[in-house]
Amino acid sequence: MRINGVDLLWRPFESLEEFKSIGQGRGGIPFLGPWANRLDEQAFYANGRRFPFDMDIGNVRGATPIHGLLLRTDRWKVVDVSENDSHASVTSRLEFYRVPIWMKQFPFAHTIDMTHRLQDGGLDVTTTIQNMSADPMPVAVGFHPFFRLPDSGRDRWRVSVGARTRWLLSDAKIPTGETEPIERTFPQPREVPLEGYDLDHVFSDLIRDGDGLATMSVWSQKHRVDVEVGPSYRAAVVFAPKATPPLPDGRPAHGDFVCLEPMAGITDAMNLAHRGIYRELQYIAAGETWTETFRIRARGF
Repeated sequence: MRINGVDLLWRPFESLEEFKSIGQGRGGIPFLGPWANRLDEQAFYANGRRFPFDMDIGNVRGATPIHGLLLRTDRWKVVDVSENDSHASVTSRLEFYRVPIWMKQFPFAHTIDMTHRLQDGGLDVTTTIQNMSADPMPVAVGFHPFFRLPDSGRDRWRVSVGARTRWLLSDAKIPTGETEPIERTFPQPREVPLEGYDLDHVFSDLIRDGDGLATMSVWSQKHRVDVEVGPSYRAAVVFAPKATPPLPDGRPAHGDFVCLEPMAGITDAMNLAHRGIYRELQYIAAGETWTETFRIRARGF
């Protein structure tokens, strides 16, 4: 995504072909579904039942499964492209229910329509999930945008989050159930300089404006990026790791980026909701849809 020829998004690859060969989903604006971030066991809970993963299939890995099943899929189909003097947009569809190894792990038949719309100097991303199952479907999806500010390194950037609450995490980066006011983390009101900070934090109780939007921001002396999330994004994650040495193949491990992540729920939302710890897990009723938008606005580019 370029504004006046300047890249807004960080990525560790130079071309689509290189991205396909890398085998991981860093960079750009990845979609995380059917769950975002980590789960605290190799299973999830919905409608009072436990759904264990079949680990022999190989599309769920690790003791703390992370970022769902769709990060690397090439099954999206473009269903609409439009443009006029004020906007350009593309809508893609993913028919989750058609893929048996996905349904084996997350047995809720659904489709996902996603529209990326360039308008008024920014990008709107609208996601619509249709539940085709006979049972309510939990919604724990999210996005993981990687932003860069080209005028300086990340230690000169500042971040703010329109939230009141931070969830404390275990060593496995799973919410413990304990929370604290955001002011305990960010010494200034909901704002922190990145120098000296290694952030991978989960926030909720988002602060809304009159239109129901909550805002996360990163800025430098010259540039600013705001991510405005609609009311069905109930949580936010800020991921801003300190820079680390390159990987053995020369690719950067962590670099000058910050991720301002819209989330339908906190990390491990489905399992924590089952245990009565998290009370904002959303469900889509049978035959119904869930729709929400987040907006990226940039200045100084």
